[in-house]
This record gives sequence, structure tokens and C-alpha cells, in this order.
Amino acid sequence: MSDTGTGKRGVLFDVDGTLVDSNYLHAVAWWQAFRRMEHDVPMSEIHRSIGMGGDKLVEHLLGEDRNKDEDEQLDATHGAIFSTWWPSLRPFDGAGELLKACSDKDLTVVLASSASGAELKYLRTVIDADAAITGATSSSDAEASKPSPDILEAALEAGELQAEDTVFVGDSVWDVKAAGKLSIPTIGLTCGGTSEAELREAGAQEVFENPRDLIAALDTSLLGQLIARS
Repeated sequence: MSDTGTGKRGVLFDVDGTLVDSNYLHAVAWWQAFRRMEHDVPMSEIHRSIGMGGDKLVEHLLGEDRNKDEDEQLDATHGAIFSTWWPSLRPFDGAGELLKACSDKDLTVVLASSASGAELKYLRTVIDADAAITGATSSSDAEASKPSPDILEAALEAGELQAEDTVFVGDSVWDVKAAGKLSIPTIGLTCGGTSEAELREAGAQEVFENPRDLIAALDTSLLGQLIARS
């Protein structure tokens, strides 16, 4: 273990598409928000951008020459539409159990989310594992959103963790790229709709289908290696 470390080991979890089955609802909400502002953006392109923060997603999909005065309204409209589906949100199989398994093995568990404060509060009720969670971030904790690493830096701070003593679990290429900028090894999950090949190409060191599959391989995974470190 690094001499500069705190002695704590931890795991950072993305939430949307990693622990909660919400990515496709986000894609539909963005699609409807764009349509309300008379932008016809294909749903497939939106889905491939999910995992970015809202500001980065709008720029990525509409380009630099867009009317930037619409950005805030697009983001707010997406959030309002998505909120109508909160009652339909469900955790992926094993999501809460994975957090508890990590906590039980003395890993500090932090949710590295870019959701709004109100949305994060609801997502935590969906996951139903608050006793295992040491800290969590929301959109207000970062100046720049993924693929910038700001939210992960905030999550490290929330857990009093060092990057070298941490593993990140996410579902999008943007998650993997953000973690890579801090040299945090990443486990990718394909349950958010991104393929294993794409996650590995972005830099994920391991890839599993969903939280349940990661639990089954916990002892031999990157998390197991982190747990075994003395």
C-alpha cells in the first residue's frame, strides 16, 4: 500500500446504469427534451452519450454551433421528464447486496453520482443499502461532469480515500475514461447497455454483466485483490 495513503481501501460506484436500471429512461427523457426544443436527435446517439453529465451530453450531441442559451432549459426539461419515472425505477439484481458485501469486507463504499440532490436521494431508496454507504456525491459536488474526473475526485474526498487504494465500478465509456484520468482501475458492467468490447477499449480492466455476476466473482476480481491487500 502506498505510503501516502490513508490506510483505507474503498470502492466508488456509479449509480445510473450500474446499480439502477435507468439508462434507457434517461435516453427517452433526453429525446423528449430535445424534441420539445425542435431538435431531432436519434435515440441511439443519445443512449451512447448517457453517462456524460447533462452539459457535456448536450454539447456532444448538438455541437459547438448550437444555441447555447437552450442548454439550461434542455437539462431542466430532461430532469423534469425523468422525474415522472422515478416510481418505476428498479435496482439491478444484486445491487444492494454488492454494496453490503463490499462494506462487510471493510471497503469504504461511496456513490459517485452526478444526479441532482433530490434524484440521488430517491436513487438511494431504490438501492436500499444505506447502511453500507459511507458517502455520496451529487451534481453540486463537481464543476465539470464526466468524462471529466471531478465527480470522482469529490467521491474520493467524501470517502477519505486515495486513488491508488480504490476501484471504480461503472457502466459507460465515460465512467471508464473519467476514472482513467485519475489512474483508478475500473470494473465495467454491461447492464447499462454498453458492450464489453467498448468498455475494455475505453480502459476497463474487468467486465461483468451485472452486480450479481460481480458478487459471484468478488473474491477473484479487482475488488477481491483490493480486499486482500495488507
